[in-house]
Amino acid sequence: MNVLLWFKRDLRLADHPALDLACGLGRVLPVYVAEPDYWALPDHSARQWQFIAESLADLRAALAERGAPLVIRTGRAAEVLARLCRQHRITTLVSHEETGNLWTFQRDRAVAAMARDAGIDWQEVPQSGVFRGRAARAGNEGRNRWAARRDSFMADACLPAPGAIPAMEGVEPGPLPSSRALGLAEDPCPSRQPGGRAQGQVLLDGFLATRGRGYLGGLSSPLTAERACSRLSAHIAHGTLSPREVLQAAQARAAEAPGTEWASSLRAFASRLAWRDHFMQRLENAPEMEIRALHTAADCLRPAEADATRLARFAAGETGFPFVDAAMRYLAAGGWLNFRARAMLTSVATWHLWLEWRAVGHVLARRLTDYEPGIHWPQIQMQSGVTGIHIPRIYNPVKQGLDQDPQGRFTRRWLPELAAVPDAFLHNPWRWSGAGRVLGRYYPEPLVDPETAARAARDAITRLRRAEGFATESRAIAARHGQRRTSQAQDAVIETGSPRRRPAPDGQLHLDL
Repeated sequence: MNVLLWFKRDLRLADHPALDLACGLGRVLPVYVAEPDYWALPDHSARQWQFIAESLADLRAALAERGAPLVIRTGRAAEVLARLCRQHRITTLVSHEETGNLWTFQRDRAVAAMARDAGIDWQEVPQSGVFRGRAARAGNEGRNRWAARRDSFMADACLPAPGAIPAMEGVEPGPLPSSRALGLAEDPCPSRQPGGRAQGQVLLDGFLATRGRGYLGGLSSPLTAERACSRLSAHIAHGTLSPREVLQAAQARAAEAPGTEWASSLRAFASRLAWRDHFMQRLENAPEMEIRALHTAADCLRPAEADATRLARFAAGETGFPFVDAAMRYLAAGGWLNFRARAMLTSVATWHLWLEWRAVGHVLARRLTDYEPGIHWPQIQMQSGVTGIHIPRIYNPVKQGLDQDPQGRFTRRWLPELAAVPDAFLHNPWRWSGAGRVLGRYYPEPLVDPETAARAARDAITRLRRAEGFATESRAIAARHGQRRTSQAQDAVIETGSPRRRPAPDGQLHLDL
């Protein structure tokens, strides 16, 4: 039997259930399809493709060593796969169950229709703790079933990479397309992480050997998070490492130092991997989260069209809020940002700047090398207050800078134009008596007054949450998604820095990898 193995977000050979299945069925044709329509979407960028291209080069070499060169084609997946199956008499298609954006959901439907029409058996298998079927997460009972199934999958032994692969011969491998060939715009990212499994293994080894010791204490501030976090997110997102192998490696390392701070950090890291699957399962069950607010009333909260000037200033790191702008410029330069800072950017953009949440989500997605739709869109909705089941969280951009960068090292590194501003006014330079020498000349004045904007946002969301019918729909959403904790009060709003500050609800700020 000839089997086509379709690689997507699983660019590795080790712990690869779809590869293991394919090798047991017959001769294998490994295929990756570069899809120009996919790369034309507003949530994608050249930095993401470049990471993937490096990972594909690494994968191609590993497959060649095992006698099965990777075949790369460019085009629409359904058409490319149909053509390859006809040309090489392939009757079985194997892939992993992908939880991507709405476009990939619709593309997979097109592939399924093609396979049915052509009499091809398409077998999809899970590669993480995320599973097909809405029943997997329907209400609390479904949530518990999902958790048990997820834990069982993650506890199963990792699959070894095959020593040899029964391959089909005589198939032209095809070139790896460039960013330009896919129609992607220039996207300078000088500090981007390199792709490929070997790079991921180096990061994992370093995290488990030394860096992970400071994980719990260092993940909140961008000053320390770059080293304290695993930095594995891009490798997990694109599948050069499997979540299961990462989890089991962390558990094994923690077992070597029981009862220590080191073990506590690694247990906390393992819990983030579980939260990752939790949020990805949400998108798997509600693939339209990318385009539609969970709570229908919340889609009317902000203007349908984002203010173009404000959105452009946000994207450029020129909002006039120094810590926010420093974080945005850091993200632009490296393609990664710690999770708390990502949440702050979303909060400030959607609450203070009052920008439409989907537009903000697209700006941030393009900057992220580790863009994972299953995490990104649930978190964008959560931080912008449109789920209806989380207490809205309005970050104070000044206080965030004071808390996370009290000495200003991070902010000054990314905003050298503020060199003349005294430390005492670095995070709110508009209050400095010499502000006129810098603001409006070398650095912009703030787009909005932070206190006035936060007050207006708080008033707007409070009115919405008090409206007739809001609570009823919120309860229905909570039941559908197996919410661990619903909003305690319909008019509650958290402002970071206010006397009412509470612990982050239901996974907020808990996904740093």
